Amino acid sequence: MAMSVSEDAPVRVAMLGGTFDPVHIGHLRSAVELHETLELERVHMVPAHVPPHREAPGVTADERLRMLELGIGDTPGLVADGRELARSGPSYSVDTLTSLRRELGSQARLVMALGQDAFLKLASWHDPERLFELAHLVVIERPDHPASPDQELRALIEGREVVDRRDLFARPAGGLLRLRLPSRMAISATDLRRRLYAGRSVRYLLPSSVESYIVSRNLYR
Repeated sequence: MAMSVSEDAPVRVAMLGGTFDPVHIGHLRSAVELHETLELERVHMVPAHVPPHREAPGVTADERLRMLELGIGDTPGLVADGRELARSGPSYSVDTLTSLRRELGSQARLVMALGQDAFLKLASWHDPERLFELAHLVVIERPDHPASPDQELRALIEGREVVDRRDLFARPAGGLLRLRLPSRMAISATDLRRRLYAGRSVRYLLPSSVESYIVSRNLYR
């Protein structure tokens, strides 16, 4: 049975960042299931302007944001958040969380959701300790990324892990929860770009609105 959230309980909001190059069904379904599983008010899907840990995206930032807006459509609880596109330089998650924390207040339950592959590189991120001061981290496990944290990552997360959302949301920030979502779709944006470049079908991997936008602008060709 789902745990109900009382009207006077602190707001629960998640940030789900990525390049979304392009946004696909796996991204969107993960955001929906994250929203449902943690009983969040909103999931902010935040496209990175200049991702610090991968090559530059193949289309413009505005095009990626527009595809995200089209993919989300009227889905309850999901927000296309373009705040990183308004900043110059690398898109550091700590800066985005600082901005969200400023808006939401000190008692909001703020979550940064990330995939297993990104989590394994967390210790090399910009100011990783500060991430836990601003938010909880929720690691979305993927079937193709087994967990094997190195010594530096183990030291970073020591004493932070909790087993369920009740323990996670007992305080505003600082916890770590591993979450296995129901669908666990292993769709690769890299493979999608290759398919689009080769003129192969991407039907049912992308929302139809996103596919139509890509075709109309001749993206990834």
